[in-house]
Amino acid sequence: MRIAIIGGGAAGFFGALAAAAGDPSAGIDLFEAAPHPLQKVRISGGGRCNVTHYCYDPRELVKGYPRGAKELLGPFTRFGPRETVEWFAQRGVPLKAEDDGRMFPVTDQSSTVVDCLTRAAREAGIRLRPGQNVKSVAASSTPAQQFEIALSDGSRERYDRVLLATGGSPQGYRLAASLGHTIVPCVPSLFTFNVADPRLDGLAGISFEKAALMLSDEDSRPLHQIGPMLVTHWGLSGPAVLKLSAWGARLLAKSRYQASLTVNFLPDLTTARVREELLALKTTHGRKRVQTDRHFGISSRYWTRLVQHAGIAADTVWSNVSNQALTGLITELAAARFAVTGKGVFKDEFVTSGGVKLSEVDFKSMESKLVPGLYLAGEILDIDGITGGFNFQSAWTTGWLAGNACRRGCGDVDGRVRR
Repeated sequence: MRIAIIGGGAAGFFGALAAAAGDPSAGIDLFEAAPHPLQKVRISGGGRCNVTHYCYDPRELVKGYPRGAKELLGPFTRFGPRETVEWFAQRGVPLKAEDDGRMFPVTDQSSTVVDCLTRAAREAGIRLRPGQNVKSVAASSTPAQQFEIALSDGSRERYDRVLLATGGSPQGYRLAASLGHTIVPCVPSLFTFNVADPRLDGLAGISFEKAALMLSDEDSRPLHQIGPMLVTHWGLSGPAVLKLSAWGARLLAKSRYQASLTVNFLPDLTTARVREELLALKTTHGRKRVQTDRHFGISSRYWTRLVQHAGIAADTVWSNVSNQALTGLITELAAARFAVTGKGVFKDEFVTSGGVKLSEVDFKSMESKLVPGLYLAGEILDIDGITGGFNFQSAWTTGWLAGNACRRGCGDVDGRVRR
């Protein structure tokens, strides 16, 4: 049997390795248009590679996927983070979990993961074919359902099974569409917010350990997220913003990235409690200047800005703060509004919402419901996760299922992890 894996990323490599483990005699070719495979793995996590997320309960894990949660529940019971950790550990790459659940190789080097995958592929006899762009894939109408692949050098080759694992590549979507699949329009996910606001000018690098965010526009239900937030040169970033961008990917695309962002810098306190504490300051700190007497653990530089924005003059002391100014200060602390005017990018790790329509794929095997012998895995599907290792885990899982199924040539695989 000859198997073509199109796409040399995480899902493609895992699919090829799973297929090879089940049948060492299979002829497996892994095509990658770029000269160097696994580039996204290499740059991920700031060069550390966030391999997966430390969550072994599939029902909890799927909560990290704005799109694809229902479909991934079954696959995660068969190959999830636990199996991913075991797979890498058995190949000399132990992983470690950080406080926020992200899991990295103990070396903190993505090259460790890249070297592991390429070495395993070489040892399994998989033929790596970098720099070879697949121009087209045609399925024959014969019972054997062979596929003919046309390459950019003009050559053509035949395969019994094809796995499309081309990530967010437009060419991958074109190949899937040419074989009859519906492509859900792709929009960016996991990005920072462009916010031009005088309260943030010159404060790049200031962070907030915990903020509650609410994103809204005129037509949609508001979206909420809580977590760390960071001020950047162009606006706002950090885990809370990135997660909110994932859940709001389609809302923001529809509104052309124009939206209102409300920030509560004190999510653990009620508005009434904030008012009580500020009123107490009028007595206990009455002679101190409001702008220089910061509170609630907020950076002194941002405290000065929010006090100014609340309309409190630089020389005002606590005892002279009016009720109107106090209300303005509460608003700046618990419900500050910012205008989102565009999007940035999350480093070089570009994630898209959209791809092959999920109802056209059998998630027991990752086989196409439209084209027998065609399999799909990874980001080519309309699946995307929040930041924290979720996107790589869906790639490992769907690649593993597809690889096991395509070398068997059937619509399902058993639930055991082959080591």
